Amino acid sequence: MIERVGLIGAGGVSHVHAQAWRELGRTVTVYSLDGAPELARQYGFELADDLDEVLRTSDLIDVVTPTPSHREITVAALEAGLPVICEKPLGATQADAVAVAEAARAAGLPVFPAHVVRYMPDYAALKAALDAGRIGPVAIARWWRHGEAPGAGSWFHDESAGGGIVRDLMIHDLDQALWQLGEVVEVYGVQSGASETGEPNAVAVAVLTHASGAISQLTASWGPRGTTFRTGYAVFGAEGMLRSDSDRNGPYLADVPGDAASSGYMPPQTRAVSPYTAEIAGFLDVVEGREAAARVGVDDGVAAVALAELVMQSIAEGRAIPVGRVDAAERESGELR
Repeated sequence: MIERVGLIGAGGVSHVHAQAWRELGRTVTVYSLDGAPELARQYGFELADDLDEVLRTSDLIDVVTPTPSHREITVAALEAGLPVICEKPLGATQADAVAVAEAARAAGLPVFPAHVVRYMPDYAALKAALDAGRIGPVAIARWWRHGEAPGAGSWFHDESAGGGIVRDLMIHDLDQALWQLGEVVEVYGVQSGASETGEPNAVAVAVLTHASGAISQLTASWGPRGTTFRTGYAVFGAEGMLRSDSDRNGPYLADVPGDAASSGYMPPQTRAVSPYTAEIAGFLDVVEGREAAARVGVDDGVAAVALAELVMQSIAEGRAIPVGRVDAAERESGELR
């Protein structure tokens, strides 16, 4: 039973994790180089003086620090015998992500990369529909994700330190493309705007060719201050279309001609339970033995980082990049084959 959680980090995403742990009734100790007293006071958590203390007094570690520190902290937690939840991306580089996966296997402990979109109802509904073959073989999928750019000067804009629009924002939909449509065999990416300098209006587009023959087009953009966060997908198959759009009241639309069981919207979106809470509860189900496997595992985290690096390579080189293999479902190790 996980009773005491060590929450490492106190930045923006720490709040949704903190809310989830409070809802789940766990005792939380916070450690961070900056902002820990304020976070602890807001949520009624305890404070740790250093990393060693939080590792020594916790049953599980939740890493919500900036990406460049994910590898070091996660490996330290595993070496201390603790399962880990780690915010996406799993590592600042593919090499870092692979090192985390190898450390997890050596320790015989789970690492759960927090790809929360898998726990959002409209994306989970898409997965169920595709697995059930509701629209037949997929031909084209469009994925989009747009929001306000992080503040200039932060690590989010530093691609050499694990940031950048592809690795930080598009990675959600790169993970979705792998989860929903499977193995990718070719990657092509373009980008306008200089995400590494913190300028707004950076836009990145990636085109993925899947082994199935399906094509995914992904668009991610960082806009100026005040930009409304928007996300969605449209997936077209031989027998219909599935769509989600955060700008619509009913974001999940099934357009499957001849499907008498469909009411048009399936199922209606709900945020009665935060997807962050659902995600963390799902991880706890595995650690505490109620479920055999989580919806997302360490190898999925490796695959998403690897695919992001290929998109970034394509952008830098201006050419399509063939992929040896980026397929989380069939991965046997943390290295690409």
